[in-house]
Amino acid sequence: TRQGFGFLTPLGPKKGRDLFIAPSDLHGANDGDLVIGKLLPSRRRGRRRVKVIYLLEKRFPVRVVYLEFLKRRGRKIPVLRNIKTGEPLFLKPVKGLKKLPPGTVLKLDSYTNRILEVLGVLEDPAVDERISLALYNRPDQFSKKAQLEAEAFGEQLERDFYPGRVDLTHLPFVTIDPEGAKDHDDGIYFNPESRTVYVAIADVSEYVYPNGGIDQEAKSRGFSVYFPHRAVPMLPPQLSENLCSLKEGEERLALIFKISFTPDWKVEKEELIEGIIKVKKRYSYPEVDRFLEQVERGEELEELENREIFKWLFPFHQLAQQLRKNRLKRGLTFESDEIRMRLTPDLELEEVWYESETPSHQLVEEAMLLANRAAAEMIEFGIFRVHDEPSKMAVKELYTTLELLGIEIGKGKRPFPEVVQQIQRQAEELGIRRYVDKLIIKAQQQAQYAPENRGHFALGFSKYTHFTSPIRRYSDLTLHRILKAILHRQKRQLDYLLREVGPLTDQLSKLEREVQKVEWDFYDRKFARWAQKRIGESFIGIVEDSDPPSIVRLEDPEIVGARIFLESIKEYPLFQRVKVKITRVDFPAAKIYGEVLEELELPYRSTSADGEREGDGE
Repeated sequence: TRQGFGFLTPLGPKKGRDLFIAPSDLHGANDGDLVIGKLLPSRRRGRRRVKVIYLLEKRFPVRVVYLEFLKRRGRKIPVLRNIKTGEPLFLKPVKGLKKLPPGTVLKLDSYTNRILEVLGVLEDPAVDERISLALYNRPDQFSKKAQLEAEAFGEQLERDFYPGRVDLTHLPFVTIDPEGAKDHDDGIYFNPESRTVYVAIADVSEYVYPNGGIDQEAKSRGFSVYFPHRAVPMLPPQLSENLCSLKEGEERLALIFKISFTPDWKVEKEELIEGIIKVKKRYSYPEVDRFLEQVERGEELEELENREIFKWLFPFHQLAQQLRKNRLKRGLTFESDEIRMRLTPDLELEEVWYESETPSHQLVEEAMLLANRAAAEMIEFGIFRVHDEPSKMAVKELYTTLELLGIEIGKGKRPFPEVVQQIQRQAEELGIRRYVDKLIIKAQQQAQYAPENRGHFALGFSKYTHFTSPIRRYSDLTLHRILKAILHRQKRQLDYLLREVGPLTDQLSKLEREVQKVEWDFYDRKFARWAQKRIGESFIGIVEDSDPPSIVRLEDPEIVGARIFLESIKEYPLFQRVKVKITRVDFPAAKIYGEVLEELELPYRSTSADGEREGDGE
């Protein structure tokens, strides 16, 4: 507690009441830790007392704290506070704290309370990413061993080291990625005459040996972390940004799915190839969208190279649209509430917008889905991406909430995807599609990794896995190893890889959620830094959590995506549009508080429900 004492909850069938722990008897234990306690003699009636005699396991192996100074009888007393909760840490005096400026952010070892790292000061915008990474103990730098391993491969591909590879460098592969991307996992090529799609994925497994220095770090990281201004990669930059990245004009090792279609555009044959490719052209999503619009209008592209590429890329865009249309007859799609943020050179927030799903995104997505499904068909046990059907209770609660919002569900038994599409059409008319989609996502199970196939409900696939991002996902890297063992009939290698795949999938599902929290925490910190300069100003928002104290998500011409925690206990209708004033900012915790000045018009009937996002995130 903020007063310094604590309570111990006994484990076991006879738990009994929580036991009181005096500040002097905590011995470094904190909320959520697993400890052994010793009962103390009762001094009076009431709750029994206990002291901590052994710390078994810390809930968090590290803690992030910030320094503030309190004045006591003319003396400056340093206090360390938990950056998320503001609770003071009652530690033995730490030497040197008085020499540090107020607002210094420290990373502590939870077991020893030793200072592991001085992260910076709260006033500095550069400290935000360090805090977000440290909260979940995510490393920013690679070990010397991993770096030396990566550097040993050199700067260029040595063909002689990889005999037997299929040479596909004559095919004009392209990569399509966000602007500024440094790691390029995937390239595509389509031959309209033979109705054949080639999806080439960086062959990372040739450079990352099981249990080597790079592999150990990649497994512990699980995923790359993406901030608006930089990435914290899963693999050392020598690999992720160079030798494994499918760079324009450079020969690269790749695993390629060659997928052939029948004349009526059904998948006829899928073949996995270990090859060498050379990307002809690197595009960004906005570039491809612009060129697609020009081709659709019948305009000729200026550069000859682009004209040659779009002779096959435009037909593939048309195929992708048909594949998407067929897929959505049995699967689901949601309006993205994923935000994108642009920062100034000083790392202050400059611009925020919602990610939009454009034709270029859909083109790439359908190509990746083809390859992921083809990979899933090759394995019976290994690493699957699974998404279970929502429970009947969750669906019933969803329908009740939506009906109170004025959305008609209809009667009779119908498939869930069909009902969702009807719901989304009505939500679109009401102007609340993005928020209704959040409710639908929350009603569903969360996608995860599993060693056995259970299908993917949201996508409508009976079998699915992740194959296309081995630079940034350890799941895909492991799958590549499994597929190669199958391809070369290496039974002993396959048995070795599959031996620990169950615990690995559990670990990866956990790490995936952690990475999402790191990225969300960073966005919240940038929003809080922005809001600190706008206390007293008002903005338009929408109530996305109506249980008091409500949460308003800003939907203003100036800013979108920031969450405002209302200080009033008044209950507001779900999806109520409001004008909200920023009243204060808890800067260390990255929380913005405000009050409603005005309730704006509602385009629908109101209710109360929770709209916090969970779900697939595919």
